[in-house]
Amino acid sequence: MNLTTELIAFGPVAFAGLLGGIIGLEREMADKPAGLRTHIFVASGAALLVLLGESSIDFFQRQGSESVVEADPVRIVQAIVIGISFLGAGTIIHRGGNEVEGLTTAASIFLTAGIGIAVGVGRYILATETAVFAVSVLIGVRWLERYLLGTNPREEN
Repeated sequence: MNLTTELIAFGPVAFAGLLGGIIGLEREMADKPAGLRTHIFVASGAALLVLLGESSIDFFQRQGSESVVEADPVRIVQAIVIGISFLGAGTIIHRGGNEVEGLTTAASIFLTAGIGIAVGVGRYILATETAVFAVSVLIGVRWLERYLLGTNPREEN
């Protein structure tokens, strides 16, 4: 591959990072442990892995292998979900009783990986709509909690 092809191939990875960054910025502003950088990396990494899955099949078939290399995109998605699950689990803290912290951040990391996968398979509009939806939920529900229910999630955690 030449440099121009590689730069063009990087576009979806960067776009996924941008969308992940939108969610990460909200998490950062909410002073959560997984913020801007984490969400950028999760979305970009997921998109990169999906894109590499496609090109790795071509690469191994060009190497003259006598066996036919078959693609199973579901396995790539499955591997991403498993890896992200470990990352998300690391953000969850059980403080005893019914008090659990970090579930929303873990869910946002999971959703951000999905956004990266969507970009990786060329579903740019779906990925963008999902990112906007996620930020709307994060901000909107915080507003509802604060102004309609009279609670402030930051003071409670």
